[in-house]
Amino acid sequence: MASSLGVLCPVPFGRGVRRVGQPAAHFGVAPLLTSAYPRLHVTSMTQIENSGTVPRAEDAMLPLPRRDVWLSLWRGFKQCCPACGKGRIYGKYLKVNAACNVCGQELHHHRADDAPPYFTMLVVGHLVIGMLLSVEMHYHPEIWVHAVLWAPITIVLSLLMLPRIKGALIGLQWAMRMHGFGSAPDPAAPETWPPASRPAARSTHA
Repeated sequence: MASSLGVLCPVPFGRGVRRVGQPAAHFGVAPLLTSAYPRLHVTSMTQIENSGTVPRAEDAMLPLPRRDVWLSLWRGFKQCCPACGKGRIYGKYLKVNAACNVCGQELHHHRADDAPPYFTMLVVGHLVIGMLLSVEMHYHPEIWVHAVLWAPITIVLSLLMLPRIKGALIGLQWAMRMHGFGSAPDPAAPETWPPASRPAARSTHA
């Protein structure tokens, strides 16, 4: 009877009850874990969702190393992985890779949403309007000159800035451990150059 009906067990951080073996994500455990354990140091939230394992409360108090915000912003602006600075964020123009191909840092956690277009309009608008007013005050060109000059400049600047601003925001989210970026350990520090000398391997021959 128990095998046919399944065993019901309460989920402390979920809603209602779930059957043993069902993914915890169906009961809203993963989002609540992210908010209840903002400093949780685990390998991946995907493992928690698949296994349904709820971490202990004392695990939330484990200290995590501070991440360099400005360095992460700069790496993201260069469209590089905010964790290692070597891998590429995008597979296409604005398509974010699921993970870094160099250090393996998961990037699918990002929630850039509408922020990149907003900041792109803010930056490009101030640049273009400032230059437009300067040209108008010094040279007084015809209206069609403004249209021919500033329309393509606005389009080109927007296309150039949008992926860079989105990358910087992803870097900021990673540095602040937002939206699941705090659950995975940081990649190992890169080796120094020149690399340290390694001891020679022992010969197997007598």
